[in-house]
Amino acid sequence: MTNDLTHQPAHVQLRALDRGEISSRELLDLHLAQIDASQINAVVTRDDSAARAAAHAADERRARSESTGVLNGLPLTIKDSFETAGLRTTSGAEDLADHVPTRDADAVARLRHHGAVIMGKTNTPAYCQDLHTDNALFGPTLNPHDPKHTTGGSSGGPAAAVAAHLTPADLGSDLAGSLRLPAHYCGVYGLRPTHGLIPARGHIPRPPGWITSSDMVTPGPLARHPRDLDLLLAALTTPSPDENTPWRVTLPTAQRPIGQLRVAVWADDASCPVDRNTADAVAALEGTLASAGASVHRTAGPVGFAESLRLFEQLLHATTTAATDDAAGAAELAAARDLHTDDASPRAAILRHRTQTHRAWLRANEERIRLQQTWHRFFADGQYDVLITPAAPTAAIPAGSRSLTVDGVERSFFDQTGWANLTSHVGLPSLVMPIAHGADGLPIGVQLVGPAYSDRTLLVMAEHLALLLGGTAEGVIAPWSGSPLRHRCS
Repeated sequence: MTNDLTHQPAHVQLRALDRGEISSRELLDLHLAQIDASQINAVVTRDDSAARAAAHAADERRARSESTGVLNGLPLTIKDSFETAGLRTTSGAEDLADHVPTRDADAVARLRHHGAVIMGKTNTPAYCQDLHTDNALFGPTLNPHDPKHTTGGSSGGPAAAVAAHLTPADLGSDLAGSLRLPAHYCGVYGLRPTHGLIPARGHIPRPPGWITSSDMVTPGPLARHPRDLDLLLAALTTPSPDENTPWRVTLPTAQRPIGQLRVAVWADDASCPVDRNTADAVAALEGTLASAGASVHRTAGPVGFAESLRLFEQLLHATTTAATDDAAGAAELAAARDLHTDDASPRAAILRHRTQTHRAWLRANEERIRLQQTWHRFFADGQYDVLITPAAPTAAIPAGSRSLTVDGVERSFFDQTGWANLTSHVGLPSLVMPIAHGADGLPIGVQLVGPAYSDRTLLVMAEHLALLLGGTAEGVIAPWSGSPLRHRCS
């Protein structure tokens, strides 16, 4: 058995396990060897003994023909923001350097319930609070396509590990594009599922032991093929026995061929312009879809970009205050009271959002619900199956950069997640997939958005697109199938 199997998508690896072509223990060891040889610093914590014991148990279940989950024996990595029982969880923070949880985050427990073998934790910025994946504990994770460029954040370790074939899939999280931006920058598939499908209990930065989480954070899978996202979605939407939950989720699946899909394209916006490489890639994708017979229509978007972003930021800064200690909270209130009424600086806006009254938040939440209804009407009345947008304004920016330049014009650093955050606060399923390489060889992706609970429609659409763009049913699509540059930084 060669390392070739580690370069295959997760569903191909699972088929090899089911056919007896390889054992879970052997497949795990192949991936551990890949991790050992890698220099991108994506996997930061391991417990090989525990992983081998889990793989052995999966092999024993398969040998007894026991009923198992959809991931039985598949090695996976987990973003270091999710608590893992018996395996260090730091969320990239120095004060959690020795934190070893006693129970799994709910999403991790669901993966284990379906037979996944957890082989390690992947890097994240401290408390998931940056668009670069770097921290004082472990250092930076390097983009497998070019180490001089960022992986994005905060799920940069997961995206890089998947792109570099260190793992067939990973569990990431998305609050403000944290999963989708790294998927775009690293050239992999990343799904932010419909909000509420997958519980976020056990996800840090809410402190260890907290039951609640942000009202916008959403766990989601990253992988190298849409079919793999579907497998993980099935596992992640099935409650584990410890949850003692009577309900089950059955998400609808679109079965229409691509020629019958109705596609809207929101290609650019003055509030968050994209560069020429990105615009060209989106235009080429439109042409490919039209040639395949799909109904494709350009749109100015169902909502106002700037207005939606303003609401997102208000809700974002509110939800991040939950764990602020009393002294820090009092200091912020005092600082907000001292602001001049005409202070329109970013610092002032953040302070006002973090110290808003409950009444102000309730009104913002009312506005959020109305925005959700506007999106619903766009898909229901406009008769669209999916909306395609850019994933970000550009391909991966230079590592460590605190600025964003779009065709020579400097933009806000946070414009990187502007397109992702159209859906972050309204909870719609959003999938990022690679469609091309730019002139510099870096991946360029798009975002597919659908109405609530249309997650599998997006997965079907992504697989159709992958085939149209030159891929196969078994592997990665042609524009990004070159081997990641795992040893370019010595």
